[in-house]
Amino acid sequence: MLSTPLTSDAARGDDGTPSWDGFTVPTSYWHVLDDGRIQCDVCPRACKLRDGQRGLCFVRARLDDQVVLTSHGRSSGFCVDPIEKKPLNHFLPGSSVLSFGTAGCNLACRFCQNWDISKSKEIDTLSDQASPEGLAAAAARLGCRSVAFTYNDPVVFHEYAIDVAEACHEVGVKSVAVTAGYVCPEPRTEFYEHMDAANVDLKAFTEEFYRHTCGGHLEAVKDTLRYLRHETSVWFEITNLLIPGLNDSDAELDAMTSWVLDELGPDVPMHFTAFHPDFKLTDRPPTPPATLTRARDIAVANGVRFAYTGNVHDVDGSSTHCPRCGACVIERDWYALGGYRLTDHGACTACGYRIPGIFDGPPGQWGAQRMPVRLFGARQ
Repeated sequence: MLSTPLTSDAARGDDGTPSWDGFTVPTSYWHVLDDGRIQCDVCPRACKLRDGQRGLCFVRARLDDQVVLTSHGRSSGFCVDPIEKKPLNHFLPGSSVLSFGTAGCNLACRFCQNWDISKSKEIDTLSDQASPEGLAAAAARLGCRSVAFTYNDPVVFHEYAIDVAEACHEVGVKSVAVTAGYVCPEPRTEFYEHMDAANVDLKAFTEEFYRHTCGGHLEAVKDTLRYLRHETSVWFEITNLLIPGLNDSDAELDAMTSWVLDELGPDVPMHFTAFHPDFKLTDRPPTPPATLTRARDIAVANGVRFAYTGNVHDVDGSSTHCPRCGACVIERDWYALGGYRLTDHGACTACGYRIPGIFDGPPGQWGAQRMPVRLFGARQ
């Protein structure tokens, strides 16, 4: 377990007593160990903290003999995105989503594409104030159908994400978690009671990859996927980032997609996306588009009905086809929708087959644009 000292946002005052600020809130998932340390029970990492220490995630810390969250109401920035960018292809297609994150992460992926946020140890990364009610009102004002907790994993800002989701539901805005699924069962249950959709990053399908490349364990993620499928009504899709030579072999892709079919069923969409060299993994080349197509072909051959290539230009690989009649029911060019052949409730207009997902009326018209926004003032 890696821990870092608690810094100025929640430090000891001159008299030695804990100094709490408006962004620090108590949490529930922790327990005291026999040696006096406190164990955080939000994720399988189980950080064991002495007074003043932070967990590996950086935003959960021990203060005043409990574990607190130090980033409630703080954001690293906001952007209005197409929902397809999360990626979610079967959840309110064409709609816009207000995306935001905080700082920190409970995994240590060497290839992290958002490392400047997720691995930040600078609290100044969290430069924007963002109350749950303010975020919900902003999403509604901007015409967003949902708010996404993304950029870093919402597992580490569990309490803040739930408060935002509750505020969003009050104004008719849905909540989306973009997550690695590395979470313990009890907080997971509470968290997903408040989520409408999720994209789970299944980073590989070997314990070796998770342990050596991500600093985690595969089985905990598989357990989250089983939980979502069999014990919740949350709509979820899976993303697999393919890294040349590390997790892109035919054997691994066959094992992964066969497991998805056997354990989760044929209707969970899978997105195969391309790696680019970043953070601590710069000795691997970018993923060739042909690798994504190969992965999609393996998934389809194993019975996955909705397999997609992502973050490359591949209209056929990113479009949705009806499993019954083969018609292209949602055409996608990057993140923009083209031909749309579904009823308001998601049935194929050619044969009537009901496409699994959350479909509510005609498709949105947001398109592929990405619009950074400044919603609130910088924190004081």
